[in-house]
Order: sequence, then structure tokens, then C-alpha cells
Amino acid sequence: MTAGKWYGDEEADKGIQTGPDARFYSIYSEMAEAFNNEGKPLVLQFSVKHEQKMDCGGGYIKLMPASSGAQMADFGGDTPYSIMFGPDICGAGTKRVHAIFTYKGKNLLTKKSVDCETDELTHVYTLVVNPDKTYQILIDNVEKAAGNVEDDWDFLAPKTIKDPEASKPEDWDEREQIADPNDVKPEGHDDIPEKIADPEAEKPEDWDDEDDGEWEAPMIENPEFKGEWEPAMIDNTDYKGIWEAPLIDNPEYVADEALHVFPDTKFVGFELWQVKAGTIFDNILVTDDAEYARKFAEDTWGKSKEGEQAMFDSVQATQKAEDDAAKAAADAEKAELEDEEGEDTEDAAEAEEDTEAEEDHDEL
Repeated sequence: MTAGKWYGDEEADKGIQTGPDARFYSIYSEMAEAFNNEGKPLVLQFSVKHEQKMDCGGGYIKLMPASSGAQMADFGGDTPYSIMFGPDICGAGTKRVHAIFTYKGKNLLTKKSVDCETDELTHVYTLVVNPDKTYQILIDNVEKAAGNVEDDWDFLAPKTIKDPEASKPEDWDEREQIADPNDVKPEGHDDIPEKIADPEAEKPEDWDDEDDGEWEAPMIENPEFKGEWEPAMIDNTDYKGIWEAPLIDNPEYVADEALHVFPDTKFVGFELWQVKAGTIFDNILVTDDAEYARKFAEDTWGKSKEGEQAMFDSVQATQKAEDDAAKAAADAEKAELEDEEGEDTEDAAEAEEDTEAEEDHDEL
């Protein structure tokens, strides 16, 4: 357990930390009793601190059902889970909050995109699933996404589908505009050449018709040329829009009022990959009380965030000062070496001049 390199309260902010680099990590805990969210909220909350400046790796948590108990000894990527939730970062393309529900053997990723935090400080991630199928995703007690789970996850087949038996009527006109039948090509339109001789060109003074042939002005684009004539376009009075098959009830749709219910949640754990280790997880909470979770976050993360920020700023300032001092020392050493090399070069040049002078004197 460690509070990391910066914290607000060294003892209270201790959590579990990943290490070493480039590993799959898995750790879990069994809850005292199975949690059933039928008729009540399910609230999953925990804190994450990527103090290693995450470049590629997961920071999400998993809830597993009691039925996974036989596999928990080998907890890994193949272990069935009910919910996977939390941040995932990899390069510039992936910086999102995963919210995945398992339904009838399929892992369903939310259709909404929620950005995660990418700095090196602690953040609290909260998922609330309400009895009426509504949900909220919060970061640091601030709502980032909300809606209905049936709308934002593909739990069920769609309620309606396009009628596969329908076909577009033969007289259905999808042309928004048509050529004006009353538009007539102007007389002489086709007689205008595309190129003409440059009227400003002059025969060179040294041009000899006998040697060079008869001089002709170069051809240029004709500004009067209008191209191939086409009639003007006008609004089509028979336009009916783009045809779409009518919607009908989907025979494969089966309502499920309990699709968001997980009746036997028994394990909570982390199973993830990180290229660069160092993430600290803390304050894991599974409850049916969203207000309690909000207050719990304020009493933990909320009380430490300012102190953590201050310590982070101090560490960064110290590191910058050390880096600047090291760079200044390196620059000074480089300059000194360059001066010494310059002096050695000058001494060598003077010595060579002296030698040449002595040789000239000997010759005389």
C-alpha cells in the first residue's frame, strides 16, 4: 500500500499500486454477501491515480457474479464479469471511460463516448444504475453522461425495423431538381471556340518566315467560351424525398424489465494491462446509495485533492529546477570544452607559424 509520490494525507490516501511495467495485473476481493440491485440502485465507485503519466493501459474495475466463483482462483481476461467500468488510455486515440455490461453472455460497450481524465492526480469514477433503467457516469462527483441503459447499450434487438417486404413505388420521384424543359440553347452557343489566338501576341523581331515558317500567335483560353450547354435546373414539383421503407414492429424484440439487474454480484477486482505501471487504486465502493457514495468521495478524495495538487506542483517545480540546473551545467561544460578546443587550435596555429618562420630563417 502506498500514497504515491504526491498526496493530501499520506496515511488516508494509501492504495494498491500496479508494478512492474508491461504486465497484466489481476487482484480481487470477495464481498461479505452477494449484492442484488433489483428494485434499488447499484453504485460502483473507486479512485484512480495515474502518477506515472499513463501512456497505454487500463484503469478500470470489474464486478463478477457469484457464478464466477469457481474461476476466481485464476482471475483473468476470460473470467466472466457483470460490469466493467473506468478509464482506459492508449496513445492519442483512446482516452475514454469504459462502461460495459454483460447480458446473456455478451459484453456490451456503451454507445456514448465519455472522456476520462489523463493527468497525474487522483480522480473518482462513479457509475450509478437506477431501478428505472436510468444511469449516470460521474467523474469527481460531476456528471459526464446520463440516460437510459436500454437506449445507450444494445441489450435488446430494436423495437422496430424497416419493413423487409416494402418496396419503393414505381412512380416515386427522388429527384429534388430537374432540367428546365423550357430552357433553350442560345443561338451560336456551339460556335464559340474553346481557344483563340492571343490578340496581344506579336511576332518576334528576329522571326524569319523563310527559315522559321509562317508565324502564328499562340493559342489561349477563350474567355467567351461557355462549355457544353446544359439546361438550367429547377425544383422538381413531383419530388417526394428519399424513399425509406416504413417501420414495423420487430418480431425479434423481447422486452426485458430486468436487463439492468445483477442479482448476485459477489466479487470486485482489477484485471487489466499496463505498459507503464504505477497506477494507484483506492476507496472502492459498491452500494445502493448514490448520496452516500457522493459524500464518501467528498470525505476522501475531496479532503485530499487540494493538498495533493499542492504537493504535485511542488514536486514538479523541484524537478524542473533540477532539470534546469543540470542543463545549465551541461551547457557550461560544453562551452568550456569548446573554449579549450579553441585555445588549443590557436596555440597549434601559432606554433606552426613559428616553425615556418624558423625554417624560412634557416633557408636565408
